[in-house]
Amino acid sequence: MENITLYFREGSSDKIYQAAIEPKGGGYVVTFAYGRRGSTLSTGTKTQSPVSHDEAKAIYEKLVKEKTAKGYTPGADGTPYRQTEKENQTTGIHCQLLNPIEEAQVGKFIEDPAYWMQEKWDGRRLLIRKQDGKVTGINKLGLAVALPDTLVLDANRCDMDFILDGEAIGDMLCVFDVLLIGDEEIGGCRYTERLLRLMNLLASFQHPAMHLVETHFTAADKRDAFERLKADNAEGVVFKHVDAPYIAGRPASGGSQLKHKFHETASFIVGKINAKRSVTLQLLGGNTLVGAGNVTIPANQEIPAPGQIVECRYLYAFKESGCIYQPVYLGVRDDIPAEECTTAQLKYKAESEARAA
Repeated sequence: MENITLYFREGSSDKIYQAAIEPKGGGYVVTFAYGRRGSTLSTGTKTQSPVSHDEAKAIYEKLVKEKTAKGYTPGADGTPYRQTEKENQTTGIHCQLLNPIEEAQVGKFIEDPAYWMQEKWDGRRLLIRKQDGKVTGINKLGLAVALPDTLVLDANRCDMDFILDGEAIGDMLCVFDVLLIGDEEIGGCRYTERLLRLMNLLASFQHPAMHLVETHFTAADKRDAFERLKADNAEGVVFKHVDAPYIAGRPASGGSQLKHKFHETASFIVGKINAKRSVTLQLLGGNTLVGAGNVTIPANQEIPAPGQIVECRYLYAFKESGCIYQPVYLGVRDDIPAEECTTAQLKYKAESEARAA
């Protein structure tokens, strides 16, 4: 019997994933189990009925590849990407990810003085580390990535080491947090302290390609900014508790830092290239790729290749067809693995609304 145990440890997450090929009924099945380390694991199978060993082997290897692409490793310490082809890219630094809230919940965070609000920018998550004279970009997966020259030049203007967190928009970085200043790790500090020290750090050097994200403190200011950003077709807003530390990963639910998006977005797998600068979009529904419609690629952007991951904004999805309505192409995402492109991302139009539409 072939089997593997994979681990993932990041922030408060400490997870385990097991996969195996087992003989059954004259053939073979691929089973899996997952959950928090030390807890009772949830189990399942990737084969509803026995298949040949070659088929089972292919399913098993694909499953292992998908999990290691997400950072699971054979090593029990759970260090992401250990013993994989991406090991040399891993930085050991991971960003904090936020859970979403619906618009009905926004009001209480606007009125609560313990939460400050910032615009959620429509770009690509990017951390910048300057250490011992070397400047490194770090993506959402914790992997080292290339940086635009504009950001490298800005970082080199600073006399201190740092780790900044932000959202990349073209050749610029919208900065909203800081994890390291000099030789001091400050991720565990209250958000109020981190923001003040971030402001002081950025004030110490010229940084034309780094933009400090505006923070709104009072209920009136948050309310006005929320309505303005919504009217301006911004992506959304983020609420941060004044006492919140910076914790890598995403909480299982809730959290002290939350996001609300004005538009739905999702990541898709490109199926094929159509005529007139259009591509088909696909999502994983269980173990099967299902269609999610088409999107037109703007003339100023390259047409993505089949198999690439792309981000699209949309109004809603139709439950019957799974296709998205009014899609807008946002670009290629090389920091999102294919296994995250699932139908679970979609927000569907209410059935009664759909009939009336």
